[in-house]
Amino acid sequence: MSFREAEIKIHTGYTEDELKAQVAKISGNTNFSFHIISKSLDARKKNFIHWLIRLGISDSPKVAEIKHEGIDIPYRKRNNKVIVAGSGPAGFFSAYVLQKAGFSTMILERGTDVEKRVMDIRTFEKGGAFCENSNYPFGEGGAGTFSDGKLTSRSKHISKERNFVLKTYVSAGAPPEIMYLAHPHIGSDNLRLIVKNLRNEYEKAGGEILFSTKLTDLKIRNGKVLSCIAGENEYICDHLIVATGHSATDTYRMLMKAGVPYRTKNFAIGYRAEHRQEIINKAQWGIAELPGVKAAEYRLTSDAAGRPVYTFCMCPGGIVVPATAFNGSSVVNGMSYYKRNGQFANAACVAGIHPDELAGRTVNPSEALDELEKLEQNFFGLSNSFSVPFCSISDFISGKLRHEEGQKTSYPLGIFPYDIRTLIPETAVKAITAGLGEFCRKVNGYDTGILLGLESKTSSPVQALRDKRGKCEGFENLYISGEGSGYAGGIISSAADGIKTAMSIAERS
Repeated sequence: MSFREAEIKIHTGYTEDELKAQVAKISGNTNFSFHIISKSLDARKKNFIHWLIRLGISDSPKVAEIKHEGIDIPYRKRNNKVIVAGSGPAGFFSAYVLQKAGFSTMILERGTDVEKRVMDIRTFEKGGAFCENSNYPFGEGGAGTFSDGKLTSRSKHISKERNFVLKTYVSAGAPPEIMYLAHPHIGSDNLRLIVKNLRNEYEKAGGEILFSTKLTDLKIRNGKVLSCIAGENEYICDHLIVATGHSATDTYRMLMKAGVPYRTKNFAIGYRAEHRQEIINKAQWGIAELPGVKAAEYRLTSDAAGRPVYTFCMCPGGIVVPATAFNGSSVVNGMSYYKRNGQFANAACVAGIHPDELAGRTVNPSEALDELEKLEQNFFGLSNSFSVPFCSISDFISGKLRHEEGQKTSYPLGIFPYDIRTLIPETAVKAITAGLGEFCRKVNGYDTGILLGLESKTSSPVQALRDKRGKCEGFENLYISGEGSGYAGGIISSAADGIKTAMSIAERS
């Protein structure tokens, strides 16, 4: 049986028969099979936007198994107990890998299961009460459950971990295309089902997960965590992994008080940019709709003002959501469903900044968290509600605010006109203004959008002092992983960080 790879160009609205016909020409016979290795959209020439598809072609009718190099989990029966705080990508995958390696594992999740979480969020967005343990950041699957499920990552040297994560998602119900698309995503609607299926697989393997169970304290002796406290219960452990995401500032204050070393670092703040999706489609494709492609994306960067300004977490056909973790604070984020068929597109538009700039003085890690929380509370205090301020991009650039009422938006809890430039440090405002000027030159119609709310969770302002496998400096058995560690961002890099932490424990125990 012979096998070879080939790359083809094919129009975006191709049918399966058209794809097979192209493969048949390459194969030279009718007795063949093939699989897709990679697939990416080439939109450089608007008169010929097409898919670039790399294929594996065999002269046998039996499709050859696609090889994806993954991690080799070293299983043996062990007597070690591992507690994991947080059920987001880092927390879940660290616990899942350790359970498969023969450890006894338990996940403590401060939020609720995904079914209740969906209902609580729905109630909140219809005007009901905000729930501090069941919202966009907290609950089963972490913040990633409601973030579109983008599975791209700029992190290097995580191909094995990435393949393991993708295969695990597919086995739990994710579309198989995530294994080969250049920009794969699952969709928040699918993720709600997938995280439940992952929980079932984890429990079937012997793992235990406790919902509405918040890590509140540690018992430590000579640099070793003996047990952790959650509410009125104490849980003895041989290893503790904290993977609670970067919204859990109360948890990180507890860790700092317990002697876990942190440092401040650069992070990013700004707003969420929102446009009609049709504007982005026309700018990127030259037409309002493209057969075979859901919605156009963009990723923009600038250093026009001497500091990084960039878009992040772009959600085509998406929704801007109230993503605060605590009552009395205001933070926005974006999400979209698998079909990406909403009328709006949104993305974070942020500038790099250091916590010292935000505070106007040199701050320690705990004070950095204080300053960020003050900013988030200030946004809430403008209306004493979860309604958020907005400004048109053109007005933001010109500095001449028209305060237009009646602006349409996907944000469910209302927006009101405001000079949002006055709400964040001037250095960040100048950088974002310069960056927006470049973005408008790169994307036709970008100036027609709006900026709304506060985007403050693209990265963490603090970072734990730990080794590359996640073990905290000065501790024997305490690990911090995922976005809250300050070393990861997004589903894939966070999950990979959790896997590396788990593998480190498994290889040393």
